[in-house]
Parts: sequence; structure tokens; C-alpha cells
Amino acid sequence: MRENTGTRGPQAAEATRGQALGGDPDWAAMSDEELDAFRTKENARRSSPAMRAITGEPHPDAAIAWEQVALPGRDLPVRVYRPSADQGRDLPLVLHVHGGGFVGTAVQCDWINSHMAAGLPAVVVSVEHRLLARDVGLEAAAEDGWDVLDHVVRNPARFGVDPARTVLMGESTGGLISALAAVRAREARIPLRAQVLVNPVTDVTESLFDYPSMTRYADSPTLSLPQMRLFRRLAVPPGADARALSPLHAGDLAGLPPALVLVPTEDPIADQGRRYAERLREAGTAVRAVEYPGTGHAFLSMPGVVPAAETARDDILHFLRDALAD
Repeated sequence: MRENTGTRGPQAAEATRGQALGGDPDWAAMSDEELDAFRTKENARRSSPAMRAITGEPHPDAAIAWEQVALPGRDLPVRVYRPSADQGRDLPLVLHVHGGGFVGTAVQCDWINSHMAAGLPAVVVSVEHRLLARDVGLEAAAEDGWDVLDHVVRNPARFGVDPARTVLMGESTGGLISALAAVRAREARIPLRAQVLVNPVTDVTESLFDYPSMTRYADSPTLSLPQMRLFRRLAVPPGADARALSPLHAGDLAGLPPALVLVPTEDPIADQGRRYAERLREAGTAVRAVEYPGTGHAFLSMPGVVPAAETARDDILHFLRDALAD
């Protein structure tokens, strides 16, 4: 039985954020050049101090810095959050992946990541994964998530983390990347304590448009059906295997770490999160699925206008404290 908690976040608040993020381009007709320009402008907007009124102020007891991770064939930025006070010991690792398929940045998640760093405490490493473009499919972003996880747990001294206390967390597309990484970590025998999936995308096959929530909330202010159509075209280029990129269609979900799945009820992809929680449970994985009535997609990135974000933060902290307890 699903739990239902949280405070109603008005659609007007989400519309405010949608307007602040630049309105609605013509997603279907967007050219490569227009997509590049939109992404650059949008990510600059999300990173600006003015957006803190919506995305929230970072926790004052967390230090935030960009670092570079050397991966096979590329260097990738990661945004690292640490408790400001010296803890004097290796801390748990939270490997975080931000949302946004063709637009998005770790900066938009400073509020939740800094609260995890200070509140657990833990070192949070947020992956600035490659964004979708005509020549960059979802497979590249998934590789970024996995490669950063593998790098950090194999180089724990550099980050000051205890690899035996590692959790994954992802939001939206980042939830998909994290879910895929959890399956891959099982195969690589990398132990994980938990996974937190926030309004996760879990299905990028053609069936993603068949869920009732996709039809009911097709005009959601923070994620619309036209955006999802562009997302899928970019995520699954010709020749790509959509099922291999869809956690919901993974053949074996047994032996995965306990999961917290956060579902905003007025989200086009709400049913994907619900169904993935069911599949995990059917495979024997411990799952806590929590719904936040009246909230829409990306609500956790909007604490300034959606009060339920604070409820969700507290749910995450409580879940992870239990998962990381020695």
C-alpha cells in the first residue's frame, strides 16, 4: 500500500517557476541551434542568484565546490557538497544525479544536496552528466552516472568517503540514471545501502505515452507532453535499445538496495514511478513509495514555492539516516 504524505503545492506556484524558466518554446520545431541556445540560456538562469527564490538557499553549514573527475575518454564536472564542520572521519557518500534531459544542471539541486550534506552528514557528489542533443543520447548520460559512481567508490580517499556507506539518488532523468546504476552496481559487486528516486523516469519505450498520468497531466506547467516527445526523440536515437535504457524493463530487479520512491501526484510520469516501485517490491526489494498530493514534476527543486519540498526533504533524510546507520 502506498503512503500519501506531504503538503499540497499549488499549481500556480509551479506555473510561476515555469514562467521564470523562460516560457514554452515550440518543442516540436526546435532546431539543433535553438536547442543549444535554449539550454545555455536556461542553465544560466537556473544557476543565477535570482532563482534562489524558487530553488531555495543552500544550507549554511554545507560547503559547495565544482571538481573535475577524469573518466575514460573525458573529464566530467561534479558538484561536491560537504559539511562545513570537520567531521574527522570518512563520511557516507551520496551519489546524486540531477534531473533534466536536454537541459539541467546540478546547481538547481543545491538546496536538497546541501541539506543532505549537512543533515546526514555526508559527502554528496552530483554528476553534471552530458545532456541530450541530436548526437548525444541517453546512453551517454547513463554512462556518466555509472562512471562517476565507479570512480568515486574506487578513489574514496580523494573524496573523504566510506565506500561501504554509499547511496544513490536521482531526480527525473537522474532517477532513471540512478536506477540503471543500481542494477549495474549489483553486477559489479559494488555495495549500496539505498537508492532514492524522485519523480523518476523509468520507461523510455514507446509505451511511456500510454500511462494514464501522461494523458491526465499532459499540460503540466513543469513537464508537458511536447517536452516528453522531444525528450524521447533525443534519448533514444535510431538504433538505440529503449528497453535497455528503461529500468522498468530490466529483466531482473532482485538483490537491489532498499528504495525510497517519491511521486508527485500531478506529474505526467507519476505512473512510471508507481509502477517501478511495484516492480521492485515484486522482486523482493524493500520499497517505501511516498506520494505528495497536489504537487507536480520537479517539486523537490522548488522549495521556495512548493512547501511539500520540505516534507520530501525530511522524508529523504529520515530514510537515509536509517539506511546509513552502522
